[in-house]
Amino acid sequence: MRDNLTWVSEFVLMGLSSDRQIQAGLFVLFGAAYLLTLVGNGLIIFLIVLDTRLHLPMYFFLCNLAVVDIGCTSSGIPQMLVHFLLEKKTISFTRFATQIFFSLALGGTEFLVLAAMAYDLYSAVCDLLHYVAVMGSRHCVVLAAVSWLMGLANSAVETAVTMRLPTCGHHVLNHVVCETLALVRLACVDVTLNKVVIMASSVVVLLVPCCLVSLSYAHIVAVILQIRATGGSCKAFGTCVSHLTVVSMSYGRALVTHMQPSSIVLTKQDKVVALFYALVTPMLNPLIYSLRNQEMKAALSRVLMRTSESKL
Repeated sequence: MRDNLTWVSEFVLMGLSSDRQIQAGLFVLFGAAYLLTLVGNGLIIFLIVLDTRLHLPMYFFLCNLAVVDIGCTSSGIPQMLVHFLLEKKTISFTRFATQIFFSLALGGTEFLVLAAMAYDLYSAVCDLLHYVAVMGSRHCVVLAAVSWLMGLANSAVETAVTMRLPTCGHHVLNHVVCETLALVRLACVDVTLNKVVIMASSVVVLLVPCCLVSLSYAHIVAVILQIRATGGSCKAFGTCVSHLTVVSMSYGRALVTHMQPSSIVLTKQDKVVALFYALVTPMLNPLIYSLRNQEMKAALSRVLMRTSESKL
């Protein structure tokens, strides 16, 4: 049977539409969104690196999140933009595997970084006396390094298991980006191992961090409500709202998609969810964090003021 199995050298991504005018409009729309993502997240990195007042654990993890968002968006969106301009939307086997690897690696890293951010906020609100000792610079670097290494290791395993699947000559994927589940559904062999790996991967880099994040914010909200009940004010409330918004968008999409790898999901839903995660969420993250963050606004003002003074 194995002699009859074949692996293709390239794949065809059908995209969102075959209409040339619609594709031109989508190119402008998604191209603008991609540029906003790069500018917004790049500005966050620039401000955090340049302003020493932002050299704090929360902004250290926010900087890591911005790097992840830029990488995650850049792993698939440029290819999709190019395909909007081409009649034949092909991608080589090697580039397909590369995009899947970086997409999975950065996606897993994002979930773990969000968990680290939740832990940082939990320590600041619920364990303030020990915050400096718990969230020292060394501990922050270790948490970030573990997040990146686990994301890379998880991606290496899942990519290797996925790309070994033969498709028996089938190479057309009704999708907009390189997606693991799309290739698994195209395989012409038993994919039980892939389903097990996807489920195990989802538990390690998605479900466990999601549970830890939920517990952290449950304690944080309880403390904030207690402070407000006694007539006090809590600066962490705005930060908590921003974090919860980002966490809900990131974890919500992934839980729906990856915790049910055996289910038959509508292709249109797959495309919308993939685009939301690859483009919309990274584009909104800078707005969510900066609009509600007075320190980020103040840092931007200081940088602009120093720039204008230097010109004079």
